[in-house]
Amino acid sequence: MNVGLAMSISLGILLLGYLIYGRWVGRRLGVDPNRPTPAHTQYDGVDYAPARPLLLFGHHFSAIAAAGPIVGPTLALLYGFLPVWLWVVLGVILIGAVHDMTALFISIREGGRSIAEVARRTLGPVGYFFFLSFAFSLCILVTAAFADLTAVALTSHHPAAEFGIQPSQTILRTRTLNGEPHVMIGGIASTSAIVMTLLAPFIGWLVYRRHASTWLASALAAAGAILSVLVGLYWPLQLNPRVWILIIMMYILAAAYVPIWLIIQPRDYVNVQILYLGLLSLIAGAVGLGLAGHRVEAPLFRITPDAVARLGELWPFLFITVACGAASGAHGLIATGTTSKQVSNEKHIPVVGYGGMLMESVLALCVIFAIVGGLGYAKYMEITWPAQGRGNAPLAFALATGYTLFKGLHIPLIYGTLFGIILLEGFLVTTIDAVMRLSRYLIEEFWRVLWGDRVPGLLRLRFVNSLIPVVLTAGLAFSRGYTRIWPLFGASNQLLAALTLVVATVWLVQKARTYWFAILPAVFMSGTTITALALTVIRRFQAHDYLLSFTALLLLGLAVGFIVQSVRFFATRGRGAWTWGTASR
Repeated sequence: MNVGLAMSISLGILLLGYLIYGRWVGRRLGVDPNRPTPAHTQYDGVDYAPARPLLLFGHHFSAIAAAGPIVGPTLALLYGFLPVWLWVVLGVILIGAVHDMTALFISIREGGRSIAEVARRTLGPVGYFFFLSFAFSLCILVTAAFADLTAVALTSHHPAAEFGIQPSQTILRTRTLNGEPHVMIGGIASTSAIVMTLLAPFIGWLVYRRHASTWLASALAAAGAILSVLVGLYWPLQLNPRVWILIIMMYILAAAYVPIWLIIQPRDYVNVQILYLGLLSLIAGAVGLGLAGHRVEAPLFRITPDAVARLGELWPFLFITVACGAASGAHGLIATGTTSKQVSNEKHIPVVGYGGMLMESVLALCVIFAIVGGLGYAKYMEITWPAQGRGNAPLAFALATGYTLFKGLHIPLIYGTLFGIILLEGFLVTTIDAVMRLSRYLIEEFWRVLWGDRVPGLLRLRFVNSLIPVVLTAGLAFSRGYTRIWPLFGASNQLLAALTLVVATVWLVQKARTYWFAILPAVFMSGTTITALALTVIRRFQAHDYLLSFTALLLLGLAVGFIVQSVRFFATRGRGAWTWGTASR
């Protein structure tokens, strides 16, 4: 099939999904534009603060759109084009976007509390303990995997000869490795990231303290993004990956501690300019590929012994490998941890919640078509799944971006590839800071439940509650690479989505509302991800990776305990109190 036609059909299906199913779910939930939100009723200027819709969508989208929809589909294409495409398109409409919007809505109706706190109110302290422990563990896995992935991206390089760069050129800085000049792609992205981070507090001050207009903030953010890339071209920063992990740990500690308007909101808004440009460029590149006559260059199905040996069986491992491209439990944490505290009107819930998740799936589709249309399947297999040595999924994405923009829009290959690595870095950084901040929220909630109003003074300190998850993350990031964490992250991430949908189902039953759109995805995702997690326990143990094997076993036990508690609710309180599809009381 023609690449441009396939991309257009995919976008059309997602749009129909929002207009028909997304709006229907919003009506069933009971979205009310006249109801005040916690951002107004509990305003404190630190965590609870109403955000302008455009700024909020940028913050939420950049926070949820991480490496998952880039690395996940890149790895999963080993199974062939059709299984990955079907799961991304149908999975997001029926499960992923419903999960995000429902979690956001429930959190707002519960006063901006996290989904873990909602679990405590609906399923009691036992259900809360299981959910909170599982969610916090996932936060550590997400941040550790993405911190290591960020370090890999920021230190990446590639032979200059493949880009057709002449030795006489003076624009790009090169470094000789093994007798061959390499372009320091990651070094450029490193400088860009630092410049955008330093610019963030200034934009935050202008918007939230000087009340500057959204258009002025947008103009400054766009100018800052361009400036950061230009500075990176001339002064690429080269550091050891372990040094980068240490710097990242220091950054996320600060981001978790200081007011949200000082770093996270403006940093996300600065970075989202590149993210939006990346999406538009990749979509335009895919259309350009179609106009140039390029077709999908990948087998529809590739369920071979080699694919099974590398990734696992199609079910359940396709679903946990694609990860955030179709559904993500981490989104529920972000939606209820930070986003719900900033929504100024309930009418923004469908756009931010359902629409934000659809936008992430657009990113996943862009990755898929960039690989099968721009890079080509043979090149993809050579880079991502080499016969010998370690594959490099981030590099495969960056080169796929470069080839897509080169073949579709005639942009020089080197600049398209640089854009790809900067795009990936942006998605990574804006997720780890938000996830680390909501880790602090989860810890603070746990102390309140454990001690009530008598929380020890030391554990009341924001700095201490920010430091605890950072220390745990650093220990895992320094000892395990992202390739070893990814299967465990994928399984636990999807399972958290299932557990969130279970909480949503219980909440909807208690509120006497339609619930089948939540319970059916919950059952499917629970069965799929528990199977994947159990297999991960066995395979990590067989590989003598006892730390990750024990971690997976712990997560599995917490998940099973939570599900048992939920079944007990339906078997006791729910018996005779509700009928299929709609609760009644």
